Amino acid sequence: MRCGHLETWGVRSSERPDFRRNYCVLKQRKSSPIVAGDFGGFDMPFLIAILGVLGAAAFWWYRMKAMNEAARDVADVIGRVQGSVRRKKLRKQAALSPLTAIDDPVVAAATLITAIVSEDGPVLPQREAVIRAVISEIADKKKTDEAVIYAKWAASQIDDTTIVIDKLAPFLRERLDVAERNDLLQMVNRAAQGGEKRLEISDQRILRLRQKLGFEVN
Repeated sequence: MRCGHLETWGVRSSERPDFRRNYCVLKQRKSSPIVAGDFGGFDMPFLIAILGVLGAAAFWWYRMKAMNEAARDVADVIGRVQGSVRRKKLRKQAALSPLTAIDDPVVAAATLITAIVSEDGPVLPQREAVIRAVISEIADKKKTDEAVIYAKWAASQIDDTTIVIDKLAPFLRERLDVAERNDLLQMVNRAAQGGEKRLEISDQRILRLRQKLGFEVN
């Protein structure tokens, strides 16, 4: 293929053989002289250096990602262990929490009665009706409903009736006179006698209840 002469920046192409040879080759490949000049001047070591930097960056990015994932896994394990410890602590504290929230004598009486009569089994409908009947003697219908509902929940949260007696009987002793405390003992007895079957409350429970209510115990 024949290449023509070029005038470049005041110098004839015939006076620049290297330029003329490169230009002819580029004309044959239909490439731009400007692009060819840039490509011809590209430094291969520089390209290798860039690839090395990119490779190192990719390596450290992967390492950091793996380290972050490992740190999250460790944090999850620690969180589960701490959560288990907190749950055990809360379970111990929860034994008293339903009782410490009680600040009303009617609710306290209903909870005390329910805990005692439910010690040997769940409170069935007929027993619940008896509890409502005895609580209605000291409260209106709305307050009775609220007291019995809370009493059933609180009693179900506590396995040991002794805890209920030790917590609520002194609370009631401070707020009830002697006659009212005697009435409370009678209410407990009536709740135990009614319902699906008659319940026998142990003498130990009655003695402890009387003692915590402030009565003399022989």
